[in-house]
Amino acid sequence: MTRQTILVLSGKGGVGKSTFAANLARALARGDGTTRAHVGVLDIDICGPSIPTIFGVRGKRVHTSDRGWIPVRVPDEESLSVMSLGFLVEDQDAAVVWRGPKKTSLIQQFVKDVFWGEIDFLVVDTPPGTSDEHLAAVESLEAVAGAVIVTQPQAVSVADVRRELTFCRKLNIPVIGIVENFSGFSCGKCGHHVDIFGSGGGSALAKECGVDLLGRVPVDPRMAKSGDDGTAPTGEAANALQEIAHRVKTYCDSAVPVTPGGNV
Repeated sequence: MTRQTILVLSGKGGVGKSTFAANLARALARGDGTTRAHVGVLDIDICGPSIPTIFGVRGKRVHTSDRGWIPVRVPDEESLSVMSLGFLVEDQDAAVVWRGPKKTSLIQQFVKDVFWGEIDFLVVDTPPGTSDEHLAAVESLEAVAGAVIVTQPQAVSVADVRRELTFCRKLNIPVIGIVENFSGFSCGKCGHHVDIFGSGGGSALAKECGVDLLGRVPVDPRMAKSGDDGTAPTGEAANALQEIAHRVKTYCDSAVPVTPGGNV
């Protein structure tokens, strides 16, 4: 089955990109509730591989076969499989201090040598910014459906997203849309709403740059707790993610995958 590859990008760290990528994969796998999709998650954030923790599979090990590395299945979510450097290091808390060529080589192996089997979507969690890791992944991927760019509402985060958009255009990567994360907080007791990180930055940038705003994900303590516990989230943020996943799937259903590349 031809899979649709989705890159998840962010212009800076700390915007909740990995949490978003993991829960986008969960939402895509859940589908419409009647038919589940098979989804792979490739974590190429070499220096900060948090995907295993978010899925509750930290400390698991990958196995090898004559077809390549076998990704780790997520317990209770059997249509989800994950590959990350976090499964290959002995000390989970040790810093990964690698030079560019070593990181590039591992990412190329991840793209080429992981046997995913029959999957419908491959969600690629990338490091923040635009670096050698991104180029290694893009140059190794045969085709992508597009990129989802995660930002926060405030100006400093939005400014970084402009560079991500430029990166995508240079490398012929379609932009599926922008997600505005940490978009306001509503008190669970009194209902008072506070825009902790400002408001409207993601939607304004989407309009300015001619790309879709896929949705806004509010600050929700339940999302943070689910990431720590390695479980699927519930609540307002989880509902927003499900709607975003529906829009991403709708895009992918009609998208023709493109071969990324270009001059950088």
